[in-house]
Amino acid sequence: VQLQASGGGLVQAGDSLRLSCAASGDTISKHSLGWFRRAPGKEREFVAAINWGSNNRYGGSVKGRFSISRDNAKNTVYLQATSLKSEDTAVYYCAAGYGNFISSVATDFESWGQGTLVTVSS
Repeated sequence: VQLQASGGGLVQAGDSLRLSCAASGDTISKHSLGWFRRAPGKEREFVAAINWGSNNRYGGSVKGRFSISRDNAKNTVYLQATSLKSEDTAVYYCAAGYGNFISSVATDFESWGQGTLVTVSS
């Protein structure tokens, strides 16, 4: 499956943003999905994951502020980010792994989008 992330941009602290990740080449209904991010000078960080049944898991730094969802009919996964902070500034990547699971481990996902930049100004 090929993934195309979009929706990033420049926002102010406290704002909300919705990232989208459109899939092609296969249906996401066969895949579990995740979002990761990489801030400047930092390691890649797990953000959120969702399985077939829309059960989800979040990284500690975004729990309670971010929400992952999927629309199999649109072949798209979303990341709703609210109460954004300057430390949320990063390139956000969507990822897909074949099968039904929830994982925070990047290597469990075999397909990756190109990333979309989110910049939060304080």
